[in-house]
Amino acid sequence: MPTINDADGHVNDYFFGDEIARYMPKGNQFSQMFPVFDHLHFRYLMKNRVPKYVGGSMKTAPGAEEWLEFIEETGIAWSVLYPSAGLGVGRIVSVEWAIAACRAYNNWLHERFTSKTPRLKGVGLIPIQDEEEAVAELRRCVRELGMVGAMLPSNGEGIKGHLGAKAYWPIYEEAEKLGCCLTVHGGAHHHLGLDGFSVYYPVHALGHPFGIMVQAAAMLSHGIFERFPGLRVAYLEGGATWVPFFMDRLDRSYNEGHLQIDLDGNPVPGPMPGEKASEHFKRHVREGRIFVGFDCDDAGLAFAVQQAGAEPFLFASDFPHEVFDAASCRHEIDELLQRDDLTREQKEAVLGGNAARLYGLD
Repeated sequence: MPTINDADGHVNDYFFGDEIARYMPKGNQFSQMFPVFDHLHFRYLMKNRVPKYVGGSMKTAPGAEEWLEFIEETGIAWSVLYPSAGLGVGRIVSVEWAIAACRAYNNWLHERFTSKTPRLKGVGLIPIQDEEEAVAELRRCVRELGMVGAMLPSNGEGIKGHLGAKAYWPIYEEAEKLGCCLTVHGGAHHHLGLDGFSVYYPVHALGHPFGIMVQAAAMLSHGIFERFPGLRVAYLEGGATWVPFFMDRLDRSYNEGHLQIDLDGNPVPGPMPGEKASEHFKRHVREGRIFVGFDCDDAGLAFAVQQAGAEPFLFASDFPHEVFDAASCRHEIDELLQRDDLTREQKEAVLGGNAARLYGLD
């Protein structure tokens, strides 16, 4: 039986808002600290569906004890915890509020979850609205709170253009020094051409992969992985099958005869001479810089593995968002183990080995 490591679970920080607010500066202790990351998504989760999670209903979201019960029953060795409401951190436009909210969330996550057991790992929120403060908070998360890295939002008004921008290079430099990872997590779906939809499912279906594809393209095409060769970045919550599509579209558009230059006329690091854009992507995958989260019931996983290799793909429970209990999660894992379109070695990699490499826990 392969080791199973959960690369992406969640805390329902919506329902711990009053707790987290106590970590905010006096006079700013509001339970709704983060902007609504997507009004359709938020409304759907809050009004149209009330799943039964371990430990009760949505109003009693899983705490550390329930999380431990979930991974014990599922056979997961450890899980990495991400926010729910905090996925909207990129929408904060007030620098001061972003700094305070990230610190409050990180302190709460550490005290409420990750300090309880080594089987629950934390990914911190950093205020990308201010690069210096983001660097300081990343350092604090890793060195003082023992977190395995930090999340970068895929979308939001607080993002300065895109994640390939020079403004974010100090964050990448610090992550490289610390030896921790950064993870681009889908969540906020606005300004992606979906804002006029009044039906939920296409927004959810397209918003996640579109958001992370934009940021993956930004980081690749602006030479982030050449400039910071020790950096490890994961793109989460978009499934696996965007990867073959992404590589195909890059190959159709990239022409090595057209020198890529920035606004100052300097060459932008990218594919090597004679290297296709898809090969550029796969080279960073092989060298351990790029990782991709997938869903256990992802029908196209084997094709994505065939096209990009098994090295980037990461099992994610997404508990308690997409799977509501240990039984449903275990069922998905068992179905993956029974697939005949993946080898034993590939199953071991995607279920546990790759996550250990990403988070520096191998």
